[in-house]
Amino acid sequence: MAAAATAVALLVAGCAGGSGGGGGGSNGNVTLTFSQWWAPEMPSGALQNLMDEFHKENPNITVKLISAPFQSLQSQTISQAASGTLPDVVGLDGSWVNPLYKQGALLNLSDAMKKANYDPKDLASQVGYNGSTYMIPVVNFVYPLFTNDAILSQAGISKPPTTWSEFAADAKKISQSGSAKGWVVPLGTTNPNGVQNDILSWAWASGGSMLSNGQPNLTNNPDVTGAVNLVKDLVQSNAVLPGANALQETDKVENFINGRAGMMIDSLAHINTITKGNANLKFSVSAQPVKDGSTGTPGMLTASWGIGISAKTQHSAEAWKLVQFLMDQTNNSKLSTLANGFPGNKTSKPDFTGADPHFQQAFAIYQKSKPVNEFTGLPAADQLMTDFLNEFQKTVAGQESTDTMLSNVQNQWKQQF
Repeated sequence: MAAAATAVALLVAGCAGGSGGGGGGSNGNVTLTFSQWWAPEMPSGALQNLMDEFHKENPNITVKLISAPFQSLQSQTISQAASGTLPDVVGLDGSWVNPLYKQGALLNLSDAMKKANYDPKDLASQVGYNGSTYMIPVVNFVYPLFTNDAILSQAGISKPPTTWSEFAADAKKISQSGSAKGWVVPLGTTNPNGVQNDILSWAWASGGSMLSNGQPNLTNNPDVTGAVNLVKDLVQSNAVLPGANALQETDKVENFINGRAGMMIDSLAHINTITKGNANLKFSVSAQPVKDGSTGTPGMLTASWGIGISAKTQHSAEAWKLVQFLMDQTNNSKLSTLANGFPGNKTSKPDFTGADPHFQQAFAIYQKSKPVNEFTGLPAADQLMTDFLNEFQKTVAGQESTDTMLSNVQNQWKQQF
């Protein structure tokens, strides 16, 4: 009985750690938990290899990866924050930061940097509140237009569209000429990021904005109205894949891979997913089409693999070491190259040697564009997008006009702001 009691005591001691899930033994070794959706979108084993390199540099720290697809990790992260069980290190999307900050779930990274005497001058950007940082974008991704070369050719289209009118005409032509639909657009509310990726991105591409002085500006806004009408027209014309209201972003990629849609607006990060899913698929990436007659620097939807630390971790110093490792010039170059993204460290550069040629094409587009995502850091960003989709579905169904829809959304958004 004494031996059993001792064994149980040792087991409990070995499992004890912060509420973030990390563990630390009496020998000073620490295990950090790191939740993210990055590993499934990178070459197999690539992120684990980076964690192994981190362990070699920090033999007392082991990183346990918790990997899941984006849409499931989003709900998982929010629920873990509410229950105080957030992993030590957390992969973050910009739209999650505000609710997590309000819950007090994220560590103040400005304080962590000061304690570690870290100079943030090389960080391309930071996301925070009240002068403090809570998320650091590690890798930045652009959202170009993906086109299936064979489907466009079969419809008699020789090159990707560059304007709204060309895009609409091509989407309808593809839908009428074969079994594939012209465009796949996910408008489901479970993960409502179709609002930023597939509706408002059209306004941003043409230099438009949904905000004025930091406040909602949806009504009497020709760029926003035009973007809504463009998408609405294509849905009502049956030029998009059926069931858009139930689709999520992963469904979009899967349908593009399987040749059910000729075009999609999507993250460059999914190049690995596409090539793994269909190695024979010939596709092109190009800038998102702009409003007819639009001049000036085009906008390009950008999203990030952000990183944060749980406010309840018992290993904040070790967790910061992992963040610092990923933001190091060499490691950040390596990570962004593996992810088909662009570095979060201003001094890092992606390595195009042996890289997918689409990556280089997108980088050329990125250099000529202005990165934009107006939802990053907004209050209750997911709720804002859900409100937008609920009203959008009504206008597509003919229950209200575009002007009424945008007026309703504007009033709902003002309550959140």
